[in-house]
Amino acid sequence: MSRRVAIAADHGGFPLKADLSAWVAAQGHEVIDLGAHELDPNDDFPDFADAAAQAIVSGDAERAIILCGSGVGASVAANKVPGVRAAICHDVYSAHQGVEHDDMNVLCIGARVVGIEVAKELAAAFLSAEMLPGERYHRRLQKVNAMEQRALRQAVESANGGERG
Repeated sequence: MSRRVAIAADHGGFPLKADLSAWVAAQGHEVIDLGAHELDPNDDFPDFADAAAQAIVSGDAERAIILCGSGVGASVAANKVPGVRAAICHDVYSAHQGVEHDDMNVLCIGARVVGIEVAKELAAAFLSAEMLPGERYHRRLQKVNAMEQRALRQAVESANGGERG
């Protein structure tokens, strides 16, 4: 199955991004390159994580891959965007299981942790996986979505001085 895949990287992920993007495209996917487009040691991972997360929630991309040094910062930042389910995965099992059980839509990879061959395997597992139809997976996802909605309501209430709206 061909997908629209957003790929983004900060300076830590930049060296891996070109090779991984080319490989993903060679597998028949449409790659949306969200930068960085040049190596800038002073860039910040939240900017690229946000771009990838926005591509997911807008529907411009079906899945996204974010590369940073460890993958941790990208995961933390992307998960701040409602509707994004990002996880750092450095093993193939987690890369497909995160989609199958948790409907993960953003894969975060630490480019200083894995090389191109492992990154290809992770991307292949992530991009080929589909959420399983089991009731328990969907029940759990509904609970995660309810947590997200509660947090959004609490943020609005806090911004309105505690008033319920």
